[in-house]
Amino acid sequence: MGIWWRLLLFGGVSLRAGGGATAPLGGSRAMVCRRQLSGAESETLKQRRTQIMSRGLPKQKPIEGVKQVIVVASGKGGVGKSTTAVNLALALAANDSSKAIGLLDVDVYGPSIPKMMNLKGNPELSQSNLMRPLLNYGIACMSMGFLVEENEPVVWRGLMVMSAIEKLLRQVDWGQLDYLVVDMPPGTGDVQLSVSQNIPITGAVIVSTPQDVALMDAHKGAEMFRKVHVPVLGLVQNMSVFQCPKCKHKTHIFGADGARKLAQTLGLEVLGDIPLHLNIREASDTGQPIVFSQPESDEAKAYLRIAVEVVRRLPSPSE
Repeated sequence: MGIWWRLLLFGGVSLRAGGGATAPLGGSRAMVCRRQLSGAESETLKQRRTQIMSRGLPKQKPIEGVKQVIVVASGKGGVGKSTTAVNLALALAANDSSKAIGLLDVDVYGPSIPKMMNLKGNPELSQSNLMRPLLNYGIACMSMGFLVEENEPVVWRGLMVMSAIEKLLRQVDWGQLDYLVVDMPPGTGDVQLSVSQNIPITGAVIVSTPQDVALMDAHKGAEMFRKVHVPVLGLVQNMSVFQCPKCKHKTHIFGADGARKLAQTLGLEVLGDIPLHLNIREASDTGQPIVFSQPESDEAKAYLRIAVEVVRRLPSPSE
C-alpha cells in the first residue's frame, strides 16, 4: 500500500506520516500568527486574493484518450446513484459493443465501484507512471477504493480531497475511451465544482427517487450543473415503484412521478424509471450488476433504454 500513499502526496505532506496527516496550526498558535500580521502583510494578502480571483475559472483540459464524459450525480445520498452509474456504463457497452467504456468513481469518502464491479487490488503503473484502470465485465474502472483498504476510512480535509481528485482525473492511463461514466459523490460541493470546472463534461444525468426530500436536492444538483455550463441530459427516476412478487400489487413507496414533475419544472425529460426491486440490490451487493448478470430481465432492460436515451442526447464527438 505504501506506493499509493506516496503517490497521493499533498504539498510534500504524506497522508500516512505518523498514522495521519500533518495538521495545520491550530488553537492559540494560529491566533497568535493572525495577530502578528502587520498592515503591510494584510494588504499583500488582499492583493494576492484579488489576483487569484481575477484569473476566473480554471481552464478545462480534456482527459487524454477520452472522447465524452458523462457524470451521474444526485443531490441526495442513498438514491441509487452508484447503482445507476454502474449499470449505465454496462448498458452503454451492451448497446454498442464497438464502444470502449470507462467508469470513474470520484466519491472519495464512500467509493462503491470496487464492490459493485467485483474488483480488488491496487492499479499497476504504466511506464509513464500513470495508474492503469482495473478491468471487469469489459469496463475499465478507477476508484479511490483501489488505493485504500476496504474498511479504512478516508479522514481528509478538503485540500487533500481535491488533490486526490486531481490525480484521479489526470494520472490514470485510460487508453482510448468513447465514454467515461463518472460516479459523483452526493451534494453540490468542492468535488462537483472541481470536476465540472477542470474537465469538459458532455452531459450530466441526475438520479433521484420520487420522494420530495430527494427531489429538493436533485433540483439543486441540476441547477449547479447549469451554473457551471454543464448540459443536463435528464433525470432518472429510481425506486419508482415496488411490485409485490406474490400478489403483483404495485406500491409507490417513495411517491409517484415526483421526478417527472421536477423534470417539467426544470424543462428536462425523464430518461427512464427504475423500479425498487430485490434483484437490483442483490446483483449490486454480489458484484454482478443486473445488466451483466440478468440482461433479459425487465430491470436490466430499463437501464438499457436509459443508455439509449443518454446517447441520443449526446452531441457527436466531432461537434
